[in-house]
Amino acid sequence: MTFPRLLATWFGTGLLRPAPGTWGSAVAVALGLLIHGIGHFPLLLAATLIVTPIGFWATAKTVAGQDEKDPSEIVIDEVAGQWIALLFPSAGFWWMGLDSWNFPWPGWVAAFLLFRLFDIWKPGPIGRADRKHSAFGTMEDDLWAGLFAGIATIIAAGLAHGVMAL
Repeated sequence: MTFPRLLATWFGTGLLRPAPGTWGSAVAVALGLLIHGIGHFPLLLAATLIVTPIGFWATAKTVAGQDEKDPSEIVIDEVAGQWIALLFPSAGFWWMGLDSWNFPWPGWVAAFLLFRLFDIWKPGPIGRADRKHSAFGTMEDDLWAGLFAGIATIIAAGLAHGVMAL
C-alpha cells in the first residue's frame, strides 16, 4: 500500500465493509472527539485545516491514472467533512466555556447523522461537486456536506435549546 493510499483510506478504514463512508465518518467522529478533548475547538480546527489539503493530495495521488475518481475506499474526504461538521458544536462548547472533555452527545450525534444525510442526499453544491467526477470533486462534495451538516446541527441545537425549551 502506498503512503497516499494509506492516507486516502484513512489507515485502512475505507477497506471496511459494508458502507466504508459510514465507517470513515464514525472513525472521524471518534478521533474528532479525542482531538476536541485534548485541545478543544482550536486543536480540532487545526486538525481539520491540516487533513483537508492532505486529503486533496492523497486522493489525487491515489486515483491518478484510474477511471474511477471516487472509489468507495477513499474516506479521507469523510474525515475532513465530518470534522467540519463537528467544528460547529465544538466551537459552541468552547465559547460557552465547557471543559474540553465535555462534548454532549446530541452535538456529535447530530453532526454525524446530518453529515451522512447530506453526503448521501447531495443537495445543491454538494451534488454539483460530486458530479465533477474528479479527485477535487471527491473531496469538495464532503467539505460542502460538512458545512451543511454543521449549520444544520447548530440550527437543531438552537431549536432544541430555544424554541422547544420554552
